[in-house]
Amino acid sequence: MMIRPLLATAAVAMVAMTPACAESGKTPVSMDRAELETIIHEYIVTHPEVIEEAIIALNARDRAEAAKAAQEAISQNKDQLYSLDTDHFIGPADAPVTVVEFFDYRCGYCKRSLPFVQALPEEFDNKVRVVFKEYPIFGGISETAALAALAAGKQDKYYDMHAALMNVKSNDELTEAKIDEIAEAIGVDVRKMRADMKSVTLKKQLNDMQLLGHALNLDGTPGFYIGDTAIGGADEQGVKDAIKEALNG
Repeated sequence: MMIRPLLATAAVAMVAMTPACAESGKTPVSMDRAELETIIHEYIVTHPEVIEEAIIALNARDRAEAAKAAQEAISQNKDQLYSLDTDHFIGPADAPVTVVEFFDYRCGYCKRSLPFVQALPEEFDNKVRVVFKEYPIFGGISETAALAALAAGKQDKYYDMHAALMNVKSNDELTEAKIDEIAEAIGVDVRKMRADMKSVTLKKQLNDMQLLGHALNLDGTPGFYIGDTAIGGADEQGVKDAIKEALNG
């Protein structure tokens, strides 16, 4: 990751040194490699601040490019992101702001974000709806848990199942038996749940969520979306700021 900043630094250095080179009768083009490297090295040693300046400029550019790419991806997938009838959510259906969360039941940051996510509708006076998108990036039992939650939803128990699965503290505890135990404890018909987990409809629903995440270039969880803003990671303040901006926009 440091190569690009150093190349940028070298470019800045060469621009700054061009007058001096011209005065000596040589230009960067006419210098051999050793002369050029010596001059660049001496300039950087004398002006180390250009490294920091170059890195800051590079990071700002990368952030701007990432934000633009995210906005384009959101725009191309807006209906699938915000308007699916099959989505499970908390908060008023007609809330002016929708927050979408992509998550994995074995993601530690997702687990720690649960109380924050649960509180969003009330914290913003029921002007926020939170939509849950299963995104089992760890595969295996994460995918099983995702299907179980969706199947519990067919018995109107999605949110109860979601919260209970998130509250499994250790990933080692999340097993097939534990999933069934949780389902039974919240009043889900486990036999029906297991049958529904095998259905083509639910498997397609989960697959569509994963394809959507890929289309949005989402490479980790949690991932939050508000309007045309994407927020990676458990950035609670970033989510709140995006909600406020959407409400005031």
